[in-house]
Amino acid sequence: MITTKDGTQIFYKDWGPKDAQPIVFHHGWPLSSDDWDNQMLFFLANGYRVVAHDRRGHGRSSQVDTGHDMDHYASDASAVVEHLDLRNAVHVGHSTGGGEVARYVAKYGEPQGRVAKAVLIASVPPLMVKTERNPGGTPIEVFDGFRKALAENRAQFFLDVPTGPFYGFNRPGAMALQGVIQNWWRQGMMGSALAHYEGIKAFSETDQTDDLKAITVPTLVMQGDDDQIVPYKDASLLQGKLLKRGTLKIYPGLPHGMMTTHADVINADLQAFIRS
Repeated sequence: MITTKDGTQIFYKDWGPKDAQPIVFHHGWPLSSDDWDNQMLFFLANGYRVVAHDRRGHGRSSQVDTGHDMDHYASDASAVVEHLDLRNAVHVGHSTGGGEVARYVAKYGEPQGRVAKAVLIASVPPLMVKTERNPGGTPIEVFDGFRKALAENRAQFFLDVPTGPFYGFNRPGAMALQGVIQNWWRQGMMGSALAHYEGIKAFSETDQTDDLKAITVPTLVMQGDDDQIVPYKDASLLQGKLLKRGTLKIYPGLPHGMMTTHADVINADLQAFIRS
């Protein structure tokens, strides 16, 4: 654990040789650093130092009642990085974690000279919600529905999401993986209902256009074109245009959650990018 300036305790994992290049993983909503177990074990076995933390209100970090916004998410990530004095790091974010990476790299990582590369996987920037300036976004009513379902029966909602659109198990012919569903539920229910409720606004209504424009390190953008959570045409395609040194890779037929669970393809492409 580390304690941030506002007294929040942030849980983190730090595995591997302390003189090896660090890879820092940022998890999605409403999960925890455990969502990166496969990637952390893979890159640890390949000689890297791997680090991941639980976002405030998620996993084993403090269930505080404030700071459930992208600025605090990035500040907390920076606190972990500074505590461990990580340099030449590669920051990898999935979904909401991709928004956290974009804000962290733009506001802290690059100005401090700590970041070598970034990876955005099925990530929420530049802006998820539909507005006049973002006509391809998701209507606010969808996110209102998330809030309603969470407030009424979070435990059931956290079964419905992974059973259905998150992993694409609702597609015809898809084989649901019960262990994956239960692990998603386990991670979600570890966290704070308040953090998850307020986090919906953070991941859906935060405009990160300027964050993407500010990033100058090489950035890999990865997403499946069957993403039912973060539509790729309003996410990765726009990220590729806004980033100064972005590389875009679209995976045919791959759902949102499979971008971390379908590890054989993702790990190989991540490793190739990090080594390039």
